[in-house]
Amino acid sequence: MAAPCFLGWDFSTQQLKVIAIDEHLRVIYEDNVNFDKDLPEFKTQGGAHVHSDRLTVTSPVLMWVKALDMILEKMKSSGFNFSQVRALSGAGQACFAVSNSPIWMDSSTASQCSALENAVGGAQHLANITGSRAYERISLVSSFAASLFLGAYAPIDYSDGSGMNLLQIWEKVWSASCLDACAPGLVEKLGNPVPSYSVLGSISPYYIQRYEFSPDCKIVAFTGDNPASLAGMRLQEGDIAISLGTSDTLFLWIQEPTPALEGHILCNPVDSQTYMALLCFKNGSLMRERIRDECAAGSWDEFSNALSSTVAGNNGNLGFYFDVMEITPEAVGIHRFNSDNQKVSNFPKEVEIRALIEGQFMAKRIHAEKLGYKVSKYVERAAELTAIHFKHKDGSSDSNISIVNRVLKDTETSMTSERACWKSI
Repeated sequence: MAAPCFLGWDFSTQQLKVIAIDEHLRVIYEDNVNFDKDLPEFKTQGGAHVHSDRLTVTSPVLMWVKALDMILEKMKSSGFNFSQVRALSGAGQACFAVSNSPIWMDSSTASQCSALENAVGGAQHLANITGSRAYERISLVSSFAASLFLGAYAPIDYSDGSGMNLLQIWEKVWSASCLDACAPGLVEKLGNPVPSYSVLGSISPYYIQRYEFSPDCKIVAFTGDNPASLAGMRLQEGDIAISLGTSDTLFLWIQEPTPALEGHILCNPVDSQTYMALLCFKNGSLMRERIRDECAAGSWDEFSNALSSTVAGNNGNLGFYFDVMEITPEAVGIHRFNSDNQKVSNFPKEVEIRALIEGQFMAKRIHAEKLGYKVSKYVERAAELTAIHFKHKDGSSDSNISIVNRVLKDTETSMTSERACWKSI
C-alpha cells in the first residue's frame, strides 16, 4: 500500500503552486504554473490586468481553473500517485471570482466601501464589528478553490471570511447590518462560516475518475494566503512575521485585539478563539522588481551590491513608491525627499534602491507602531522569519536574505525624517 501523503495548494497572484508532504512533513513533490509565462493567452502582467484608471485590477478566473488542470496533468505525467493523497487544503489571495475578477490589488470600489461604513455607523464601528474599516474586497478565492475540489459550494472559513467586512469576528457569524448594507439575500448565498481547520467532505468524483484520487481523500477548508502564512510559520503570541511578496504583509498572533482604522484583525486560523493582526501593503515585489530593472539591469546581485554601497539612512534621502493605489496609506505615485525634506524628481540609481527598500520597511514599522506593536523588541525574530519567506517569482531568495536582514537592523537610523516626510505625502 502506498505511503499516505497530503497536498497543499496556493492560488496566489502570480502563480498556482502545489506541494506534497508525507506523514513526517517531508516534501516529496512540488511544482508551479506561472500565469504570465505558462498561460500567455490570458495576457496578464504579474498575474493581473491593471486597467487604465490604475484603480481597477482584475484577474481572469478561467486562468486559475486552466492552471489547476495544467498542474494536475504535469503531476500525472510525472507519475505522481494520487491514490496516496489522504487530504488536501490550500490558500488563496484575498479576492474572488466572476469571469474577470477584481483581485486584492483593486481599488475601484471606494464608494461602496464608504456606503458600507456609513450604513453601520462609521468606519470605526465597522472595524469593531468586522476587524477593520471597509476595504475593496468581495468574496474569496479560497472558498472558490475548495469548491473546485469538493464539486460543490464550499463554505467560507472564519479566518479568510473575517477579511470580508461581513463577519462579526467575536461571535463568528455574519453581521446582519453589514449584509443588509450590501445586498438582499446574502446570508443564504454565503452559507454558514466554518473553522479554518474544518473537514468539508470528500473529493469530487471528477478527480477520482480522471486522476485516480482515493474516494476517501478529504478536503479541508481553504483559507487566505496571510492566515495560511501565520499557520505555516508556526507563529506564537508575541511573534511578528514580515512576508515580502506581490503584496507585503506584517502579521502576528494576538489574544485581545483592538480594531483600528489602520490594519486588520482576523480570526486566527489555528485557534478560533484567538486572533491575528495584519498590515498589508499593495506595492511589494512588483515595485521592487521595477526599480531593480530600472536601476540594476534586472539583476538582484547588482541590486544588492548597490544597496551595500550606500549607508544606513541614505544620507537623509527618502522615498515612497506606489505604482498602484496603496492600502496603508491611501496614496499613489512616487515621492522622493532629499536630506532637507524637500521633494525631488529623481535620485542616483544606488540612492533610489536604498530609498525604496528603507521606505518600504520604515512604512511597515511606522504603521505597526501606530497600532501599538513594539516592533524593536522583535527585530531579530522578524529578520529570521522574513529570510525564510522572502522569495521572488522565479523562486530565488538567497541573494536577498542579506537585504532583508541588513535593512531590518538599520531601521533606527532615519525614523524621525521618515515620519516627517510621510506626513507630506
